[in-house]
Amino acid sequence: MEAEEGLRLGRSVAELRETFRSGRTRGVAWRKSQLRAILKLVDDHEDAIFEALHQDLGKHPVEVYRDEIGVVKKSATNSLSCVEKWMAPKKGQLPLLFFPARGEVLPEPLGLVLIFVPWNFPIALALDPLMGAISAGNTVVVKPSELAPACSSFLANTLPLYLDSKAVKVIEGGTDISQQLLQQKWDKIFFTGSTRVGRIVMSEAAKHLTPVTLELGGKCPIILDTLSDPSEIKVAAKRIAGGKWGPCSGQACIAIDYLLVEQKFASTMIEFLKKTISRFYGENPKNLKNLSRIVNKHQFERLRNILEDPSIAASIIHGGSLDEKNLTIEPTILLNPPLDADIMTEEIFGPLLPIITLTNIQESIEFINSRPKPLAIYAFTKNDSFKKKILAETSSGSVTFNDTMIQFVCDSLPFGGVGQSGFGRYHGKYSFDTFSHEKAVLHRSFFLDLEPRYPPWNDFKMQFIRFAYMFDYLRIVLLLLGYKLKKIFSPGHLA
Repeated sequence: MEAEEGLRLGRSVAELRETFRSGRTRGVAWRKSQLRAILKLVDDHEDAIFEALHQDLGKHPVEVYRDEIGVVKKSATNSLSCVEKWMAPKKGQLPLLFFPARGEVLPEPLGLVLIFVPWNFPIALALDPLMGAISAGNTVVVKPSELAPACSSFLANTLPLYLDSKAVKVIEGGTDISQQLLQQKWDKIFFTGSTRVGRIVMSEAAKHLTPVTLELGGKCPIILDTLSDPSEIKVAAKRIAGGKWGPCSGQACIAIDYLLVEQKFASTMIEFLKKTISRFYGENPKNLKNLSRIVNKHQFERLRNILEDPSIAASIIHGGSLDEKNLTIEPTILLNPPLDADIMTEEIFGPLLPIITLTNIQESIEFINSRPKPLAIYAFTKNDSFKKKILAETSSGSVTFNDTMIQFVCDSLPFGGVGQSGFGRYHGKYSFDTFSHEKAVLHRSFFLDLEPRYPPWNDFKMQFIRFAYMFDYLRIVLLLLGYKLKKIFSPGHLA
């Protein structure tokens, strides 16, 4: 059975590679037709997407539109309006020494691309990278997550009805299929998921020297400076709650993982957070509203084990209720849990918010730097010098001041990690660049050939080459002219 599956995958990959070699994906007309098709797919099947995400994750339709459908539509519209400009060669500046000549940088598609899709945003994180690969002119295999089966089935059954099935394929399956896919030779692998699996993907890709983009996770901190205005505290509490519990119940790579705050301000913010949780999700832990469920029993048990650890349970100051039947966990706040516990060393990926108090908020920089580089840092502060200090003294995939999560939907900003939170970037033009190779092209004329570049060597040619690397074209011309005049008026020449 495994051998048969391997043969089927091999045939699919061979067909996609042949399609790429035919050249039809390189034209702007093909790229635009596929982008329009994705827009139409999302428009035609909005209700089906709502239903699939409700089945897999219990997401509310508003959350689905905000985080998935709206993201896809915005990205597709932007790509449609910009793809011709992105495809156009860019002029390259050449040294005057090369005159007459011209240089350009020509974007070309990489070839055959494999996209691994995570389960937490199974529509947006399938179609958004796919649009980048299509915009760049590649053929693509999309591998949805088996942990979001309704969305995986939707993509497998619907994408072939809208897109070029000889250029884009959806291949479903579990870890065995993923492993078989990694045995194939690809021109690019784009992976979104855990650091553990990212290491496996990178190891397999290295066998073929395949370039990879790894969009991983990490523990994204929030730095909360002391605020005095109650209206500002209220806004901060809403944005923090939205960034922690709003995206898929905290099951997001850029969700807030822990909060750093000065001891003197902690109690004030905790009270505002409690009120915000009540307003957003209701007060009855058995009937939570607007909160996605935990993806499966395994992840639910992992989070339960964290909360049932005696040292962690003692730090819970709000929430902590679990509903095993519905796989939901009440938004939970923990105050100063042990720093060596799993909740502070591993990515939480759930609705638990540890709050760590500091004597001085400036200590937050050292705290963050003592841990792996995060995918995102969020900082609420009105202190411009502190903002500069955060930017200068920390490293992360992104920094957002006085808000959370919104950097993800900005096509004009690159999205990606650094260090253990991943590498590579995408969104907007950055997606196009991720799936393209920028080929350097230099055009020269047969007119004007500089003899000092060729043997036989002499002192003059050494001097000329030194000047060529140090001075501008005019000086070189004068040097050459002087050399020619010297030869013309030399006694031997005149004789």
